[in-house]
Amino acid sequence: MLSRIAALRALEERAAQASAKSRPVFDKRGQLLPRERIALLLDPGSPYLPLCALAGFMQDSKDPEQSVPGGGVVAGIGFVEGVRCMVVASDSGIDAGAIQPMGLEKILRVQEIALQNKLPFIHLVESAGANLMRYRVEGFVHGGALFRNLARLSAAGIPVLTVQHGSGTAGGAYMPGLSDVVILVRGRSRAFLAGPPLLMAATGEVATEEELGGAEMHAMVSGLGESLAEDDRHAIGMAKQHVALMGWTPGAINLKVNPALPALAAEELLGLMADDLRQPVDMREVMARLVDGSDLLEFKPLYGAATLCVQASIDGHAVGIISNNGPIDVAGANKATHFIQRCCQLGHPIVYLQNTTGYMVGKESEQGGMIKHGSKMIQAVTNASVPQITIQCGASFGAGNYGMCGRGYAPRFLFSWPNAKTAVMGGEQAARTMQIVTEAAMARKGVAVDAAQSQAQFDKIVAMFEAQAGAFYTSGLLLDDGVIDPRDTRAVLAQCLAMCAEADARQLHPMQFGVARM
Repeated sequence: MLSRIAALRALEERAAQASAKSRPVFDKRGQLLPRERIALLLDPGSPYLPLCALAGFMQDSKDPEQSVPGGGVVAGIGFVEGVRCMVVASDSGIDAGAIQPMGLEKILRVQEIALQNKLPFIHLVESAGANLMRYRVEGFVHGGALFRNLARLSAAGIPVLTVQHGSGTAGGAYMPGLSDVVILVRGRSRAFLAGPPLLMAATGEVATEEELGGAEMHAMVSGLGESLAEDDRHAIGMAKQHVALMGWTPGAINLKVNPALPALAAEELLGLMADDLRQPVDMREVMARLVDGSDLLEFKPLYGAATLCVQASIDGHAVGIISNNGPIDVAGANKATHFIQRCCQLGHPIVYLQNTTGYMVGKESEQGGMIKHGSKMIQAVTNASVPQITIQCGASFGAGNYGMCGRGYAPRFLFSWPNAKTAVMGGEQAARTMQIVTEAAMARKGVAVDAAQSQAQFDKIVAMFEAQAGAFYTSGLLLDDGVIDPRDTRAVLAQCLAMCAEADARQLHPMQFGVARM
């Protein structure tokens, strides 16, 4: 586990180092690097939750040693002037902040999180826009959702604030255009639907960047910007001032006072999960290192015993926890359904600690109604009225991924441990299934089985499944919100639960339309 965590930190650092290679250029322009802008914006010493740090890993390059994760975007949740905010920055130290395919998906995901959790959306923009050399029409079409989401945030009563540190061209110009407040930087900000080269190509008109979309022009003539800063630091200071004057403070949240820490050490989480995910793990051991006072109240412990349903508190927040000590059988699915409905009745968020090989199969299970009882559990997960948060601790196989609130079921947050694996089934299971099917087909045709060829096919299928199952690969596809150190799980859950509670307590003032620029 420590080795995997070290690999995770190295990947995160790879993106930061790739961006930092542009420091001489930024210094020459009198600018801060993107991560420096974020650090200056956030309250010193306050909690910060990075999101989707591995976005795009193994997508820009199939070589894991060359692939730079992050999607060209830095995103996370942190405090600005005491207000919990979603903060997104163009990683303009890499390819001038050009939007990468998974970078777009990353922005869409964090916009969704901001909307669900009523978080002010702060965007630090400096982007060359889409890379025309890698143009794909579907990226252009799907990219429209980015601007639609900004309009939805504003209309919902959630402030959208943009600091335009550099260029925003074509679609990128709609970032400030659809923001409630825009801060421009003199001599650096640019925003235009068509830059000088495109303008010349489209109309033959000749104009300078400053005439088309410079900071002073937009502050004085077009009215695109509310504030004009002298440099990056001044702009960040203005952004903090705007947030401070919003008057957003956490709502009244009913929590236990001074919740007890777990009685067992978080360090022990590193060794609880077997490297072979087929080895059984008592997930109560994981829970006992996450919850207040390590105090667990089990729900129907003797019924469907392989499915754990537990009431507990995490950092003062009352929660229901569902986990797996084996496949989900008929009784376990029924118990989980009952428990989810009970949590909805109590208003308690549900935390799913995934470690499942899926729903039970076999003659007895099928005759017992596994399909209909598993479907009831999926119905309950789908329609639960309380926040749901998922941690993929180990195996996440088959329909167990669905019943345990995988990405397809829209949990508020979903994080993975570095050892987690996600697949429709284990690689050896898939390979053995195909081997049986192939051999049966050949037998029907009266063709002899070539043992070497059969083994080669088996090995190929195992390798294909294993290559796609690992947490780093799936995180690169944004199938989670980030890979976390198991020791940080309680802190991550505490932040997520606090966000959910604040969102429930916060009274927004929604409008029919977002704030229009005048």
